Amino acid sequence: MHRYRSHSCGELRATDVQSDVRLSGWLHNRRDLGGILFIDLRDHHGITQLVARPGTEAYETLDRQTKESVVRIDGKVVSRGAENVNPELPTGEVEVEVADVEILGAAQQLPFQINADDGVGEERRLEYRFLDLRRERMHRNIMLRTAVISAIRHKMTALGFNEMATPILTATSPEGARDFVVPSRLNPGKFYALPQAPQQFKQLLMISGFDRYFQIAPCFRDEDARADRSPGEFYQLDVEMSFVEQEDVFRPIEKLMTELFEEFGGGRHVTSPFPRIPFRESMLKYGNDKPDLRAELELVDITDVFEGSEFKAFAGKHVRALPVPDTAGQSRKFFDGLGEYAVEQGAKGLAWVRVGDDGALAGPIAKFLTEENVKVLTERLGLVPGHAVFFGAGEFDEVSKIMSAVRVEAAKRAGHFVEDEFRFCWIVDFPMYEKDEDTGKIDFSHNPFSMPQGGMADLEEKDPLDVLAWQYDIVCNGIELSSGAIRNHEPEIMLKAFEIAGYDRDTVEHEFAGMLRAFRFGAPPHGGIAPGVDRIVMLLADEPNIRETIAFPLNQNAQDLMMGAPTELDESRLKELSLTVRKPQPK
Repeated sequence: MHRYRSHSCGELRATDVQSDVRLSGWLHNRRDLGGILFIDLRDHHGITQLVARPGTEAYETLDRQTKESVVRIDGKVVSRGAENVNPELPTGEVEVEVADVEILGAAQQLPFQINADDGVGEERRLEYRFLDLRRERMHRNIMLRTAVISAIRHKMTALGFNEMATPILTATSPEGARDFVVPSRLNPGKFYALPQAPQQFKQLLMISGFDRYFQIAPCFRDEDARADRSPGEFYQLDVEMSFVEQEDVFRPIEKLMTELFEEFGGGRHVTSPFPRIPFRESMLKYGNDKPDLRAELELVDITDVFEGSEFKAFAGKHVRALPVPDTAGQSRKFFDGLGEYAVEQGAKGLAWVRVGDDGALAGPIAKFLTEENVKVLTERLGLVPGHAVFFGAGEFDEVSKIMSAVRVEAAKRAGHFVEDEFRFCWIVDFPMYEKDEDTGKIDFSHNPFSMPQGGMADLEEKDPLDVLAWQYDIVCNGIELSSGAIRNHEPEIMLKAFEIAGYDRDTVEHEFAGMLRAFRFGAPPHGGIAPGVDRIVMLLADEPNIRETIAFPLNQNAQDLMMGAPTELDESRLKELSLTVRKPQPK
């Protein structure tokens, strides 16, 4: 018999009754019933119930062990009585009567429970992540991640893409988030940067003639954490294709996403094909560029209705309306509750009216609306008896942010939100540039390597704020999964694009020397995208926080509490790297 096991803890069935077996695993749970010891033994594959009888050496040994100790047991498979069958376990028809026990790894007293959710805080969970990962939910999430990545590789290869690796030690780049830098021992005073993404290298692969590339790529960005973004590092499905336009990129990625979410989504419906929504339309209808389409409500821009109005709350402001069908009969508590929610999002309040059976508008602001206001609102919003309308007014960005949240919350509270579906969309036609309201400076709004839709002509003839780029995002249930673009592969167009954003020719030639040099030796039109693996798994696992799908994440302060990183270097190591450390002075 094998040194540690003849079967896994998820393998035994009724057909194994009377077999002599050897199992190894962790002591998951223990119950003493009438002097008989029942123990759940757990390994990667499942749980098997053990039975130890009093007066035996096995009983004495197992009774002394703490939970999560690792043991090897020998015993005989027996049937459970019909009244004791556990239908929730694949092994629930049998148990193993223990004859011999070997302690392989004794456990100390646990800092928190593994077999139950005892409300332990996140910092404690990350400090003892190796214990946290033993929990069923976490184990399931990590195995889901493994299966998803395996499926991605298989599907991408079947779609004709070639998996390739790109460098981890590279040059710093002026755009994007902050780089993580690595000092060079052999080149004192110089630093490598860890890649924020393989952006330039995957474009260089296209210029090198490889046509279709993909990689499950580690990316490193020194940025703050949030629920859908892990600080430090993350993984993305990096993709690039040659001789393509926007729709050529969409087709394989849409097929991949549909198949992945159908395969691993637990039976939840996947909407397909994915609608294409222009950026500016998304901002007006949904209040942001990552709309949750499960909320079946849309915002309507009604700013013009109140131009010159004497109603001071709306006059001279951007005004967005949210019509909600079948809601007028709700109690005042419903309307007040949604108003309180709006205030939590930063609003000063939430104006509303409802449409009565006679078509008249009633509510706190109804008396401020002229007959012409009512007529236009009724026509534009398609109001009929039973409708309620919620209004937001203020600066465009402020109203968009608040009303985007109100739209989703109102849909949930009023029964216009679809659960158990994955609703994807493409956000397209992003503006190439944006203006900093404080400085007036024109800068890139998205990816600086994107091709402007009108090429050089648009850059030379249009107001920069009217130039659109071949850029696109893929969004699912309000989560941005990916950004991508058709790349700017023509050196002079690229130099002009950067010039508009305030970069002189010498700076661009220096910072992107490798890319520009490659473009000048014959570059194909190419484009790509990079869906976030962590976010895909977060959605599939129905987890609210991305850290629940990563085996060893950093905490909110980009610290590894388990391994104690980041750490200080001793003087000999600093000297070897030609570094001195200057710590910030206390404030």
